[in-house]
Amino acid sequence: MDTASFADLTRRYHRELQVHCYRMLGSFDEAEDHVQEVFLRAWRSRDAFEERSSVRTWLYRIATNVCLDTLRRTTPPLQPYPDHLLDESPGPDAVAIGRETISLAFLAAIQLLPPRQRAVLILRDVLSWPASEAAALLGTSVPAANSALQRARTTLRERWRGGRLEWAPAAEPDPAERELLERYIAAHEKADPEALIDLLREDVRLTIGPGAGEWTGKATVARALRQDMNTLGQWRMLPTAANRLPAVGAYVRGAGDTAFRPFALVVLTPEAGLLAAMDSFETPGLFAAFGLPESLAPTR
Repeated sequence: MDTASFADLTRRYHRELQVHCYRMLGSFDEAEDHVQEVFLRAWRSRDAFEERSSVRTWLYRIATNVCLDTLRRTTPPLQPYPDHLLDESPGPDAVAIGRETISLAFLAAIQLLPPRQRAVLILRDVLSWPASEAAALLGTSVPAANSALQRARTTLRERWRGGRLEWAPAAEPDPAERELLERYIAAHEKADPEALIDLLREDVRLTIGPGAGEWTGKATVARALRQDMNTLGQWRMLPTAANRLPAVGAYVRGAGDTAFRPFALVVLTPEAGLLAAMDSFETPGLFAAFGLPESLAPTR
């Protein structure tokens, strides 16, 4: 395989492999780093590739093993994935990324699985690989792979009771979701926690990551919002989309600041006209990946 042919492979499979690594790891930053490692290992072993499997299978084998190596050492923090990059994914995985299996709920649930169970679940139930190919990739027998898959499915059903693998959310929010997003933004920019509380389901869940906390139930979330929503300063928000859900890039202007600075990406889960979940990621470094500006000037 010459340099030009290999460069074509990196262009053709880059986004697809990044999505696969993202599912395995749950981290956007880590996924991109791991794709670079995948292609580095593939280049080094290109002469050993004997074409007994497809190039895609070969690359997925490398990618899965790279991710498994990491997961044996550590669990990266969960991060959102920009929708505009999902829409660039070519190849067979393009169908799968439109499903609920790219949702934050699914990703949080599979993070509870041991690494090899996570891998076999993704290969079989997300990418629809045959049992024999999944087993070969993982270097195990078909019965062992099937056993791991059944254990993974059992855990997933227990931890993600509302999950529906075949459900496909719309690519764009419907009018009701757009209105909900606009009201969410307006409540913050008007410094009105009560207006935001009015948008919440009784069983709403608020998470703030990495590792800041989780609150469940409208009364509990309402107390947190009343206490903390306006302690940082003024809010400005720009709409975006992540993991096939509406999201916002939240900017804060503190006392003495001359501009609004990136603060958090917030992924919203609408359900029946209200918010079922708000997942906030205080990772300003991800704003560029979402195409969001590095600051916002105050309006006059």
